[in-house]
Amino acid sequence: MADEPLVLGIETSCDETGVGLVRGTTLLADVIASSVDEHARYGGVVPEIASRAHLEAMVPTIERALADAKVAAADLDAVAVTAGPGLAGALLVGVSAAKAYAYALGKPLYGVNHLASHICVDQLEHGPLPQPTMALLVSGGHSSLLLAPDITRDVRPLGATIDDAAGEAFDKVARVLGLGFPGGPAIDRLAREGDPAAVRFPRGLTGPRDAPFDFSFSGLKTAVARWVETRRAAGETVPVADVAASFQEAVTDVLTRKAIKACKAEGVDHLMIGGGVAANSRLRAMAEERCADAGIVLRVPRPGLCTDNGAMVAALGAEMVARGRTPSALALPADSSLPVTEPHIPGEDHHHTHHHAGHHH
Repeated sequence: MADEPLVLGIETSCDETGVGLVRGTTLLADVIASSVDEHARYGGVVPEIASRAHLEAMVPTIERALADAKVAAADLDAVAVTAGPGLAGALLVGVSAAKAYAYALGKPLYGVNHLASHICVDQLEHGPLPQPTMALLVSGGHSSLLLAPDITRDVRPLGATIDDAAGEAFDKVARVLGLGFPGGPAIDRLAREGDPAAVRFPRGLTGPRDAPFDFSFSGLKTAVARWVETRRAAGETVPVADVAASFQEAVTDVLTRKAIKACKAEGVDHLMIGGGVAANSRLRAMAEERCADAGIVLRVPRPGLCTDNGAMVAALGAEMVARGRTPSALALPADSSLPVTEPHIPGEDHHHTHHHAGHHH
């Protein structure tokens, strides 16, 4: 439909330079330039390297997305960009680029939340989000359960990780097993050849008195490391595939169990799963099984839309435009710890004078 907003989305919160073009809830282009190979030799993302890579990739990636979508920059209705949370220096590159394009084209700018974007991307695949949406977001830096009555202005955290996010646990266990970085895809591949019941690793925070929707993966990560060290110290071979499968089983068991518990507690019959770890095949399979048993409709975007990308930012931007939300100011800050309760950073307008509090670490 020609009257649906055409929005450019820019994502640079970590090591992917993502640019997406969306019209309403239709994906027109999704281009990613990744610097993951440049970080692999360090075993983790190096912020300075990421920022430099974003800087070099930005303009060519935007031009490729416009060409893929067969639209001109002048046709855009708005420019959306991840304003946070993420790596400060990396975010700054995307925010600066978005401001330049918005200013040059005379179009409104929307600084949006990385986590809300991960939820909104599902509209590109499965149509408008149900209201409210229950979302389980699992990525390198976040594992959270969020209830979103309105993705553009009402997102409520029900639970989050109190220590290592699931993605960090995957990276650290992969390191212990000598599988390299990033750990998620490597463990997923290897676990297919292993026995998920080989080792019963602990399920953190699933006791009756624990915080019902918070996650903890630090103890699990330590348990895996200790188990492996004990075998190695005894001169025994480590069944790497079995360890990978057993670890992955523990993570997915906790994630899916809590997500379904949250749906029941809030009376929500849909569950959306997003973020990089949502690309994990075991998590997808277990969630499908358990949701079917609980009578909950599961929505998971295809793996390429779960990991960081520009399409998700464009999707949320288009929703902001469609719902008439206030654009951001051209003085939009990059906020590395933007709270999930703020789906975007609105500029001043006549209706409200909400100032976004700066977060200083």
